[in-house]
Amino acid sequence: MTQPNHSNQQPPHMNQQPYPQPAGYGFPGTPPPPPRRRGRFLRSAGFGCAGVLGLVVVIAALSASGGDSDDGGNKAAGSSVSDSAGAKEKSPDARKEPEQGGGPVQLTAEPAEFSESILADGSHYTSVRVTVVNDGDDEVSVNPLYFTITDTDGTKHTVELGVDEEQIDTVDLAPGENISGTVTGKGTFTPQYVTYTDGLLGDPVRVNVS
Repeated sequence: MTQPNHSNQQPPHMNQQPYPQPAGYGFPGTPPPPPRRRGRFLRSAGFGCAGVLGLVVVIAALSASGGDSDDGGNKAAGSSVSDSAGAKEKSPDARKEPEQGGGPVQLTAEPAEFSESILADGSHYTSVRVTVVNDGDDEVSVNPLYFTITDTDGTKHTVELGVDEEQIDTVDLAPGENISGTVTGKGTFTPQYVTYTDGLLGDPVRVNVS
């Protein structure tokens, strides 16, 4: 019995190529793997340290500036308190001193007896005799309503019209002219100074009653 000739048959999978492998893989002389990249890590770490250091510096600077501002505020507050105290100390003396100055109106005032007119209602009144001199180049208006009287307690009294027979007249003074008369406040008090304001809107002139 003749056996079949299998010389021309190829063993299974003989014509298939093996799976390609990288050159030198698993053999001597294989190049080592590339080193790890540490530069990026170091740079990141460096930036992180710099950020922390910068934050510490900023906090220290803010703390220092806050202390300085507190000190400046305390100094400013102390200065304000001192100025206020000085103003309070000066106010009584300033109230006693006249503010005559070198303006066009020269004013004098002295105590006077109250001369009751028919317009007085029987109340108590206090009168002051004033003299107004026009020492300027323009006319000066005089009116009882332009005067106020301040007593020794610091209370300001407006003028009661027509209650004193010797009340100062309402006139316009030419340069060099003068006029005298009384201004009267309601009540019994000790007058300390008289204030005159030309036309109610001009500069006030104040003089002690003496």
